[in-house]
Amino acid sequence: MTVADYAFYAFASITVLAGLMVTLARNPVHSVLWLILAFLSASGLFVLLGAEFVAMLLIIVYVGAVAVLFLFVVMMLDIDFAELKGEMSQYAPLGLLIGVVIVMQLVLGVGAWQTSVGAEAARAAVTPDIAQVENTRALGLLMYDKYLLLFQLSGLVLLVAMIGAIVLTLRHRRDVKRQNVMHQMWRDPAKAMEVKDVKSGQGL
Repeated sequence: MTVADYAFYAFASITVLAGLMVTLARNPVHSVLWLILAFLSASGLFVLLGAEFVAMLLIIVYVGAVAVLFLFVVMMLDIDFAELKGEMSQYAPLGLLIGVVIVMQLVLGVGAWQTSVGAEAARAAVTPDIAQVENTRALGLLMYDKYLLLFQLSGLVLLVAMIGAIVLTLRHRRDVKRQNVMHQMWRDPAKAMEVKDVKSGQGL
């Protein structure tokens, strides 16, 4: 076995263990930290596969932005974990049943897996030759040339999801002062300011 083989088994084991600890950790902060470790291990696997650009994207986007955002949100929210665990225990049998069904479906799918004769040739025909084009440029050619429409549609789906999340979570509270830009622009200068004649030595 080579060094790459040992590195693959090490990264794969850490990824599986970290993913398992994400669901088993009692503290949500620890779960997010395990999730960051899983992302880092997965990026190591991408490096072993020769996809350095995807590995760096995984670290920058998921570890540097998404996971850190999860960590800040979990740490800043005032959540009663005891009450949350009590509510989760009520739905534990249903969740266990759904988990068993999903595992059975995965077992059936893997058991019925058959590799097509032309699968390898079809996958090789999509990507350019590695000896002629580096993987970063090949990825750019695939995303922004051959699959440009699908890439733009996926971005549109993410935009709609972001707008929907903002609309669903937006709550206008009456006890919180908000800035109304249009109201400020349309104000009457004669009513916006009042001149007080304050005599010397007296306050307002």
